Amino acid sequence: MRTMQQWFDEYGESHQNPINKAFHWVCVPTIFFTIIGLLSAIPLPFIGYAGSNATYLHLGSLLIGLGLLFYLRVSIPMFLGMALFSYVVLFLNKRLGQAIEMNYALFNFILFALAWVGQFIGHKIEGKKPSFFKDVQFLLIGPAWLMGFIYRKIGFKY
Repeated sequence: MRTMQQWFDEYGESHQNPINKAFHWVCVPTIFFTIIGLLSAIPLPFIGYAGSNATYLHLGSLLIGLGLLFYLRVSIPMFLGMALFSYVVLFLNKRLGQAIEMNYALFNFILFALAWVGQFIGHKIEGKKPSFFKDVQFLLIGPAWLMGFIYRKIGFKY
């Protein structure tokens, strides 16, 4: 199994250009946020929980749970950071969804599409294909790669 640093090193090979990196700082969190926002419209009724947190139990939270299992296998500190980030995304999606209501799916879809356009512009400038074309697991590495920059900045080991 690869270490977090090995994942980052391989991912970083196609993310050297500062403009591409800037696109990633905006687009990767936006894509993460909007995927969870879109999937939050699909409830998980088989869980059968109707408590006050039931609005957090949806296909988006299931996807987060599966992603967190990946991070847990690779790096406990990265798991903790991504769990915190994921909670913030769930919370903000819930609040924003309540504020926007019926147009929330359209809002997320438009942001999702724009963020992917930004990603491909960044990679066009970089002159290299996105890493996930090589291995779909790199879709999980993108957000962690950004978290890795934050960890290094504050002196936290991953």
